[in-house]
Amino acid sequence: MLVCGDDGLAHRLAAELRGVYGEQVTLVVPPSGLRVREPVVGRARAASAALLDRFVNATVNRAGAGDGLDDPSDERLIEAAEPTDAVLAEVGVARAAALALVYDDDETNIRAALNARRINPRIRLVLRLYNRRLGRHIEDLLDQAAELSGGDAQGRGHHRGDASTTVLSDADTAAPALVATALVGTSKIVDTDGLMLRAVERRPPRPGEVADPGLCTLALLSATSNDPAGSDGSEDSGDQGPQMLPDAAAVAAATGRGTMVLEQVSYSGPPLPAVRAGVPPFASLFSQRLRWSLAGLATAVVVLAVVLALVTNDHPLHAVYVTLLDLFAINEPAHNQSMGRQILQLLTGLVGLLLLPVMLAAVLEALGTFRIVSALRKPPRGLSRHVVLLGLGKIGTRVLTRLRELHIPVVCVEADPEARGMATARRLGVPVVLGDVTQEGVLEAAKIHRADAFLALTSADTTNLEAVLYARAVRSDLRAVLRLYDDEFATAVYRTLRAAHPDAVTRSRSVSHLAAPAFAGAMMGRQILGAIPVERRVLLFAALTVGGHPQLEGKTVGEAFRAGAWRVLALDTAATRSAPGAGGNGTGHGSGNAVGPGAGTGATAGGTAAAGEPPGPSGPSGLVWDLPDTYVLRNEDRVVLGATRRGLAELLGRRGRERSGR
Repeated sequence: MLVCGDDGLAHRLAAELRGVYGEQVTLVVPPSGLRVREPVVGRARAASAALLDRFVNATVNRAGAGDGLDDPSDERLIEAAEPTDAVLAEVGVARAAALALVYDDDETNIRAALNARRINPRIRLVLRLYNRRLGRHIEDLLDQAAELSGGDAQGRGHHRGDASTTVLSDADTAAPALVATALVGTSKIVDTDGLMLRAVERRPPRPGEVADPGLCTLALLSATSNDPAGSDGSEDSGDQGPQMLPDAAAVAAATGRGTMVLEQVSYSGPPLPAVRAGVPPFASLFSQRLRWSLAGLATAVVVLAVVLALVTNDHPLHAVYVTLLDLFAINEPAHNQSMGRQILQLLTGLVGLLLLPVMLAAVLEALGTFRIVSALRKPPRGLSRHVVLLGLGKIGTRVLTRLRELHIPVVCVEADPEARGMATARRLGVPVVLGDVTQEGVLEAAKIHRADAFLALTSADTTNLEAVLYARAVRSDLRAVLRLYDDEFATAVYRTLRAAHPDAVTRSRSVSHLAAPAFAGAMMGRQILGAIPVERRVLLFAALTVGGHPQLEGKTVGEAFRAGAWRVLALDTAATRSAPGAGGNGTGHGSGNAVGPGAGTGATAGGTAAAGEPPGPSGPSGLVWDLPDTYVLRNEDRVVLGATRRGLAELLGRRGRERSGR
């Protein structure tokens, strides 16, 4: 596996490939002085940059003690300013199975992808692009180039579906985990075409109680787990360790052991009431600078009127009237009057010239402000149990969309009225509070004291940290999630907040940490949907076409189940209907829609389905959950299964270096 990048995502992705999937990784990064960083904002960002330097230098030289990472010799580090043809040839792109290009610059990733596809037409490409529309065109172009190349890539044994191109964005990949963290306090989730499923650890049932199996029992947890630094929870625990994908008999016989089950992430709070946007107050139509300008001009007019009354001995009201006539240049010239009157008329005319641009600015600003403010909803009275979202940038906009897809009430806080996500908020009818979150009263206007969760997702670490600390002062038990730049700084903040507020749920998330699993899954092939850690082991989720897998072909669901290795979880009837007779390669390179485990709603498919006849769909995207054991898997069926690393490697026929317990 080849990983090329210039920030923390590249290192995190390399660790994910090495630790979760047991792959050999070559990491290509620029020299230390040329690495791209986020803009420095405050002392906290400077501290995080220093921590990132230590993290970058240590990642490629340390073994993951206790976290299941392979020996550091499995990763090779090469420093290069850009992924040129010479660099790609040196790192062995012609022999590599997959290449990830995760530079911060879209053009660099596209140029390197084109060169890599020319050198090795059968390589699997994963690109990081911010421009999603361009990404779709690039993906089609590179896939078409791989298809036209034909052949089996000089007999290297790749499946035809391996030469795929996947374009991902940090915002799209990190949003589901951020949403799940805000709702249920965990990022152990699998995203399934708009439906999110989470892995939940449940305590052993009390005598007389029946454990809720959820959508599926994924694992039996360790019998003894008091010493997390010892062998408990790993493959060295023996029978006392976690049992992956147990059968019904094992679950029934396991007494006094916790379980990890799969359940749907949902929201049960009240819906957001519909309210009409009110008329903004008059003072909010003009900025502070414009108000000061108008006040200065008004003061000048008053001073000129007073001086005119003193010079000409005129009545004050008449002096004001004459001054206004001179101001708007509609009075007669003071040819035959005193020197003082003439000077005052000239000064008043000059003030009138200054008034014209100020009045024009006032009109334009009032119209623009009225349009923005009147189009945004205000938080309705009585709103409670909602999510307060700070920041409508790239990440915040995507998170807002996902929250509204789940019908969760949201109140946004944004300082910039022209932010990227303002149009999305107006389209979705989401209440928005315009203001600087560091100022008092802004979070109160978003009703933070009655919210269920607070998401701080701006690009400035100090702003996110300050906002969370202020929200904690308002409500100590608020569930808070803040976005920080790198993993180590996020970990330090999380530990400190957890120690200071032990009764509250606090999560600090790095976007690179959240995005790395999706990039790693794409590098392993489109059949990999995600991975969920179970203590010190990992459970993978994959979507496969039955054809080409003798362990599945022609067998019933019960016969295909191998405890501790793999288990069929769901059947994609939509894929079966759209591609009848398909199959044969088993790569899972089917429709572009993401399909995930357990996408059904928990309704069973029934135990009386005829053999070879697919049951009716029980959930979104045509997925059937809880298949009957008597259902016979056909070659064209596309199934979703859970598997251990060793089990999936055996099922896919991979010849990789699989280690014990992986």
